[in-house]
Amino acid sequence: MKLTAGINFDGHGIVQSINAMQMDMDIMGIFGENVIGFDKAGYQKKEAVISSFAQYIGPDALSYSTDEQVGRLFMSKNPLDFALNEKGYFQVLNQNGSIELTRDGRFKLDKDGNLLTQQNQKVLSNTGAPVVFSIIPKNLEDIKVGLDGKIGVLDPDKRGYVPVGTIGVVTKEGAIVPTNCVRQGFVESSNVSLDKEYIEMANYKNSFDANLNMFKLQNSKLSNAISRLSQP
Repeated sequence: MKLTAGINFDGHGIVQSINAMQMDMDIMGIFGENVIGFDKAGYQKKEAVISSFAQYIGPDALSYSTDEQVGRLFMSKNPLDFALNEKGYFQVLNQNGSIELTRDGRFKLDKDGNLLTQQNQKVLSNTGAPVVFSIIPKNLEDIKVGLDGKIGVLDPDKRGYVPVGTIGVVTKEGAIVPTNCVRQGFVESSNVSLDKEYIEMANYKNSFDANLNMFKLQNSKLSNAISRLSQP
């Protein structure tokens, strides 16, 4: 008869600790993005969404949703600053032809009369075409925008306002919606609360530290067992 000894390694505990640490790091990354976005106009915070059986699935169980709550509005007195006091997005056209949604309504005019974002993306109207001013005013105060998004510019020759178009406001799915929420001369801040982000981040930092200690303990026990069995 021959007796043999060995280790039947069950890695579930160590693997779960590693998965939990990775999950905590990814969630803290989401909070970190929110902190960075705090000073960005129109930024909407991300919220972590964890699916069931995360302890087995690991980081793949993590996704995020966007909080569509309206941020605080501040008066800028710039006639080309627009803010939405309800849910919705402006549509802008990237140089590659793709459409992007944004709540950052800090716009400007180029020499050709195109209404642009700060990143030089063209702002789209409710018809899906770029907003273009046929008359470029010397004084931006001559531009008026109603709550419904309709833009008018003063024509000095006709001594009246000439319609330019209507700013398109869409849902997150990109569907045009009637609006009565465009505020000219206002900027929307982010909807991030720094205090809340730091508190939540600290909770997940504590969770990461606890999982790290558990990993170290399990790893230490496994190493001791291997060391003892390897001795003659």
